[in-house]
Amino acid sequence: MDKPQKDQPAKPKPAPEIEIDDLTFSEETSSGVIKVSHEVVGNIVRIAVLEVPGVVSVGGSGGFREEIVGLFNKRDSAPGITVAENDHGHYEITIKVILRFGVELAKVGEEIQIAVRDQVSKMTNKKVARVDVLIDGVRMPEKDEKASQFSE
Repeated sequence: MDKPQKDQPAKPKPAPEIEIDDLTFSEETSSGVIKVSHEVVGNIVRIAVLEVPGVVSVGGSGGFREEIVGLFNKRDSAPGITVAENDHGHYEITIKVILRFGVELAKVGEEIQIAVRDQVSKMTNKKVARVDVLIDGVRMPEKDEKASQFSE
């Protein structure tokens, strides 16, 4: 008899590996469940990108106004970064960046892809299927130096 009887309680379902609604992934360990939100992955991506030489900002022009908006916009702590998962549960990441004028755009873009793939894989223990880099602009170095003088 394969049908469960009405009097028997249904077996609990195992915790899902990916929770789309909360934009998190969870992993069952012997001690319990570990959940990592896509917002955390976005923060990992942002830090990894900003460490690449030639990157001025992530997610837009990086101007003073955007920095102020970012301080008050807690819900989207990683603007310009999209983190999704494919059917296999691997990350697909899209990043908008502003690069320093004079750098080799394709070379810096590839360095961003490598840095992001390495850090996200290392910190989350999940595969990264693809990293798309959208170069949204370039900025002159002199403009950066003048802007930093006003912010200090």
